[in-house]
Amino acid sequence: MASSRTSHDVIVVGLGGMGSAAAYHLAARGRRVLGLERFGPAHNLGSSHGGSRIYRQAYFEDPAYVPLLLRARELWEKLAADSGREVFTETGGLMIGRESSAAFAGTLRSAHQWGLDHEVLGAGDIRRRFPTFNPAPEDVAFYERRAGIALPEATVTAHLDLARAHGAELHFAETVLGWEADGPGGKARVVTDRGAYTADRLVIAPGAWAPTLLSGLGVSVSVERQVMYWFQPVGGTRPFRPDRHPVYIWEDPDGTQIYGFPSLDGPEGGAKVAFFRKGVPSDPDTLFDPLRARV
Repeated sequence: MASSRTSHDVIVVGLGGMGSAAAYHLAARGRRVLGLERFGPAHNLGSSHGGSRIYRQAYFEDPAYVPLLLRARELWEKLAADSGREVFTETGGLMIGRESSAAFAGTLRSAHQWGLDHEVLGAGDIRRRFPTFNPAPEDVAFYERRAGIALPEATVTAHLDLARAHGAELHFAETVLGWEADGPGGKARVVTDRGAYTADRLVIAPGAWAPTLLSGLGVSVSVERQVMYWFQPVGGTRPFRPDRHPVYIWEDPDGTQIYGFPSLDGPEGGAKVAFFRKGVPSDPDTLFDPLRARV
């Protein structure tokens, strides 16, 4: 059983997309970092699994996100250079819908506020430029060249490798049972199924396990399961290659939104499509068998 130690500046709980990045950047700044992860590195049971995530700069949800997204692109480029891994693929992105739709109007608002490069396409333009799409005559699209695909497992792996290279201590298959922010001596204290650790600061990035680990903060967190689908296009995936088919979010007149990707995994991989933010409230401990995690 591990004993309590005070040799860390920061403890990072959860080493998925957010936690692995925090561990890397803190270690690169010379902090003594301990990372704790209940499963294995870049495992398939958390929020950062699935092979691909859409990256877009002009966020229709709120223009306030844009500076974070611009910085994220810079960091992905640096991560690729520092790690030698492919972690991002630029494909361009389409936000399709009626002129009044959130997907189109909100994205255009963000682009105008921050001066982002973009094009506005009518239905005919969409069909000519991207023949895999068949919009209604009333549909329009916001096209963003710098949108693309972030590769979550590759990103997590690169962050973990670089965190180790900068001296971070990373523990896997170790479950955090509880924590306190102001423990003995003013230290943060974390208790796991192996022991207890202390540090000056604590970063908690538990993903789907946030409702349990953050329950003491009085913040309501709801976890939703998002189901994705891969379809084999009629005629094959060639027209859906990343150099031809952009990422997209498409909003129907009733407000339903779907999103999709080009074919990333060759002729047999299909094209990924899913509903956008139409998940079902879930408990990760009832969905997953921890023995299936890669450790």
